[in-house]
Amino acid sequence: MIPLIAYTPRLTLVAASRALLTAELTKPQYFPVLLGAAMPAHWPPGEYDEAAMRFFLEQLTLGGKTAAGWYGWYAILRAGAETPTNVLVGTGGFHGPPSPDGTAELGFSISNDWQGRGLGTELAAGLITHAAQTGMVRRLTARTTLENAASQKILVQNDFVAGSLDIEGYLHFERKVEPVVTNS
Repeated sequence: MIPLIAYTPRLTLVAASRALLTAELTKPQYFPVLLGAAMPAHWPPGEYDEAAMRFFLEQLTLGGKTAAGWYGWYAILRAGAETPTNVLVGTGGFHGPPSPDGTAELGFSISNDWQGRGLGTELAAGLITHAAQTGMVRRLTARTTLENAASQKILVQNDFVAGSLDIEGYLHFERKVEPVVTNS
């Protein structure tokens, strides 16, 4: 079974569930209560829009337990020196389970309120570690626009290598993933 919570030095990463996505889409007043975190002023971030939320909900509904942990993840900054309470700062995850050859695509976005603090780099690193710990991922890909220098920097800091530009104008990145064996 794939863990549905992961930790980095400052973040708690929580895998999206049908309950969380349903609350986020239809009962936004309950969403922060279920997450145990305050909402940032600007939500949702980046390309994580209603269409993405609905896609993740549909995939989790169709895929059941095997889909859990392979779509959206919420990044919660834990209460401490930077904030007095837990705060939702971003989202990330995968575009689905890995392909038969072990390839998965990574995506992430940090709320405008929390950008420039290294949280995107930490979120990406946490998701990479999670992918390695599943033992199922051998290669991660990601893509971003040429204009998105912040995302490119985050990817490079997490050992992704830039590749080609596709016809839609996205710059592709990839990196190898070594499986991590955990004693759990």
